[in-house]
Amino acid sequence: MQNWVNYSEASDEDLVAMAREGNTNAFEELVVRHKDKLYGRAFSMLRNEEEAIDVTQDAWIKAWKRLAQFHGDSSFSTWITRIVINLCVDKLRKQKREQTESIEKIEEESGGVERFMEVIWPNPSEGLEKTELRSVIDKALAQLSNSHRAVLIMHEFQGMQYKEIAKAMGCSIGTVMSRLFYARRKMASLMSKLNNEENHEF
Repeated sequence: MQNWVNYSEASDEDLVAMAREGNTNAFEELVVRHKDKLYGRAFSMLRNEEEAIDVTQDAWIKAWKRLAQFHGDSSFSTWITRIVINLCVDKLRKQKREQTESIEKIEEESGGVERFMEVIWPNPSEGLEKTELRSVIDKALAQLSNSHRAVLIMHEFQGMQYKEIAKAMGCSIGTVMSRLFYARRKMASLMSKLNNEENHEF
């Protein structure tokens, strides 16, 4: 009987099934496929290479231990990304950069009822090439505080609902809405500024 398996051509679902049975080669293939994306997500939230590497490694350890809990309700990529995000949120909560957070909290809460209004996401980067857009977004994200960056990434890039974010962040839904409103407004301002700077370089 031939037991050889071409792991690189197997689907994520098949690899997960094999990994559940203790097949470490199958799990290693999952790591190879998704490690860059997971590191990118961790770095975008933490802005620190070493911390992003540590969180990503912890996520893979947790994933291996919790494979039995993965029931395929979402894709494996979504499931492992959620683990990374939760670990990043835990780390950010421990850091508690109180001075920066308190200043921005005063600013974001000064708008009163605005946090309950529908927020229109502007497009200050219209006309930029894809590579330029990614660069501008990355630079703008780097200038947000940890909590605002985390909320923005979870909602805009990961598609998480307010309730899910509130649970992950350990705060109220109102606080999530307020932080998201501020983060979107701040990002729009930063991206417009960075876009103008890019254009003036030519």
